[in-house]
Amino acid sequence: MSAVALQQDVAAGADRVRERIAGACERAGRDPASVTLVAVSKGQPAEAVAAAREAGIRHFGENRIQEAIPKIEQATGAGVEATWHLVGHLQSNKARAAANAFDVIHSVDSARLLRRLDAAAPAPRDVLLQVNVAAEPQKEGVAPEEVEGLVVAARGAANLRVRGLMTIAPIAGDAEDVRPVFRALRLLAERFSLPELSMGMTDDFEVAIEEGATLVRVGRAIFGERKP
Repeated sequence: MSAVALQQDVAAGADRVRERIAGACERAGRDPASVTLVAVSKGQPAEAVAAAREAGIRHFGENRIQEAIPKIEQATGAGVEATWHLVGHLQSNKARAAANAFDVIHSVDSARLLRRLDAAAPAPRDVLLQVNVAAEPQKEGVAPEEVEGLVVAARGAANLRVRGLMTIAPIAGDAEDVRPVFRALRLLAERFSLPELSMGMTDDFEVAIEEGATLVRVGRAIFGERKP
């Protein structure tokens, strides 16, 4: 695909997503500015990131350290100014690399990982705590009843700012089916006075916004299907 075609496709996808965000905010009586669009660029080249940045997107999410670091370096070297979010599972032995590469880490799910990130962070880093609200055995995240202990540990970190909670909802044929998951995360965040809610992806982010999402992680609706 030519650079011009890539730019046009990504810009069109970004516009459609922003329209959907605006519609969800209108239904919920919210200001669209209260929702941050995180473009998940997993599987996409640095050129697609540059095209999205040109289309007005500033926040980008990556899932894997080994893919993300060279992409971040390439995009930065090409003059792309962005805020980078780690939205995938993070092993504690990769905490140093993550703390150096990312501005925001969404997937903190243990006190051990908190300690390693805190020790490795070269500057204060924003973190979100991942909660497995639906108790899916194949997914990462702490159980809702374990959130309090993790919040206490995060608030005791010197170089981390715990900003909120994150969840990945179950795959559902109808996004309405996962509304209770998003609502439960919002209630948990309110309990601990945490302002940020990272929830909602391409197939369900509108329902997530209606339930209070402040960060939505959208890839396919912006970039199309991931490259093999």
